[in-house]
Amino acid sequence: MSGIETDSELSPASSNSDSVGTEEEILLNSDLLVEYLHQLNVRHIFGVPGGAIEPLFDAVARAKKKEHMDMVVARHEGGAAFMADGYAREANRLGVCCATTGPGATNLLTGVASAYADNIPMLVITAQTALPKFGKQALQDSSCTAIDTVGIFRHCTKFNTLISHPDQFEHKLISAIMAANTPPRGPTHLSVPSDIFNVASPSVVAVRADNLQHVFSISDPVSFNKLKQELNTAKKVVLFLGDNCRQGSEQILQFAEKFEIPFITGPMGKRWIDEDHPLYCGVFGFSGHEKARKLVLEQQFDLLLAVGTKLGELGTNGWTPSMLNEKLIHIDNVAQNFTRSSMARLHVLGAFPQLFLKLSEELERKAHSERWWVNSATMDTLRLLTISELEEAHSDAYPLKPQRLFYHLGQILDNETRIFIDAGNAWSWGTHYMRRRDNHGYYRIAMGFGSMGWAIGASVGSQVANPDAPHLCITGDGSYLMSGQEITVAQQQGLPLIMMILNDSSLGMVRHGQMMGGAEPIGFELPQIDFALMAEAMGIDGIRVNTSEELEALNFPALFQKKGPTLIDVRIDPTEVPPMGERVKGLATQD
Repeated sequence: MSGIETDSELSPASSNSDSVGTEEEILLNSDLLVEYLHQLNVRHIFGVPGGAIEPLFDAVARAKKKEHMDMVVARHEGGAAFMADGYAREANRLGVCCATTGPGATNLLTGVASAYADNIPMLVITAQTALPKFGKQALQDSSCTAIDTVGIFRHCTKFNTLISHPDQFEHKLISAIMAANTPPRGPTHLSVPSDIFNVASPSVVAVRADNLQHVFSISDPVSFNKLKQELNTAKKVVLFLGDNCRQGSEQILQFAEKFEIPFITGPMGKRWIDEDHPLYCGVFGFSGHEKARKLVLEQQFDLLLAVGTKLGELGTNGWTPSMLNEKLIHIDNVAQNFTRSSMARLHVLGAFPQLFLKLSEELERKAHSERWWVNSATMDTLRLLTISELEEAHSDAYPLKPQRLFYHLGQILDNETRIFIDAGNAWSWGTHYMRRRDNHGYYRIAMGFGSMGWAIGASVGSQVANPDAPHLCITGDGSYLMSGQEITVAQQQGLPLIMMILNDSSLGMVRHGQMMGGAEPIGFELPQIDFALMAEAMGIDGIRVNTSEELEALNFPALFQKKGPTLIDVRIDPTEVPPMGERVKGLATQD
């Protein structure tokens, strides 16, 4: 198929109660599951086949004949979960992954945990041996009397259950779908014995998709009025945007512009704003900018409005008191995030678009002499990058500096490019040096759980959802050696994904973390590998980049138009120290 799978493509059957199935057609529970997903406009499931999950694969094969559903087979179940994560981010709907019983289910775990940490809506389907075999030492038995996979998934899912009777199937499926889509969103897990998959469904499907996906708006008039009072008396205000600003970034920026409020972001929140905006003062926290750091540390404000943030370690510079104090007003649409800001002056619960639109309408713009930010030396003189950092970003030195690479990519890639940044030093270089002008969240990074290899699978899943959009995955050589086989899924699907590997023959974050923290240098070395040659052995085009000239010669528009993936092996300078000193200090204190 071509074109993005978006909610705007809902067919009439997706929003009406049209029944599916006839008296002549036997609808199995596995078919029921696939039909529910079809009516939710989910078009792909990501998984790895196996004996106990075969009934679901059979149902997908039947649905494929009607062009209702397709199965994308990953090389490892962990990759399938990451793909479902990327699919959900791009398509803005449920991502679905599946695996067989036993080790198939446990292999999913890291990808599911990552989705849980980042609030990604996902339906996880794992199989069980047939019910009569429970507790009899059947092959790959993962029931409650063996390796209890339902128990294993308990702490990384929002809803987690074994379907132990055919009559439970539909209502537990509905519960799982609704739980995944209800804020805070996240993965849900259904464990289904193979024989229950094959039971005939007692009913036909009658779905109102909007009922299963509807997000209810919330408001707290009392705290909203208190917020207005605080803003009316404040003289200087700063905005801090976290990763959960997806639904309201446009309205938040309009509010900032109307009242000339400077704003900063966390390392994940930067994807929701235009980094060239004149009011933007950079990233605070992990690998952040000096301008943002000074803005917070100087405390030249009356209020800090923290919006859509969990206030975790990486976004708060290790929970610095300069941010977490009585000047903080925490605004969120998920009440449980307030547990991390008990010291705040005020908690405000509400849906961001409506809340900030209402603020913009009801607050009066102050006169120039009374506006909420009076320019200080920090605002006037500091750029996001220092002079020395800009020199590194424009350096033509050999070996190629990672600063040069990321700054160049930020400047030349189209704003529609979906960029996936993998765990490792790419986090640091991307956060600090890659400046993006889009505010649609196309810069994607998963810092909640920090799984190496996430970007590889997630970029594949995202491009399955939207094959026409340009996709770039930036990963390290360590992550690629863990999960790089998933590039062959992009090859099999004919996706023009660009996989860029930072090749420095080491686990760079480990290496530099040990050096900066005074630890013993151990365990970071990797062998010298020609990843372009590896790609060519798999029938995938490989390109080697050693110099800034070769970097500038890359024709990204042409690569994005290909009928298959491209691997770019970028040999970077292994001695360049990533800007993660504050993170290393945090590890040293152990507070």
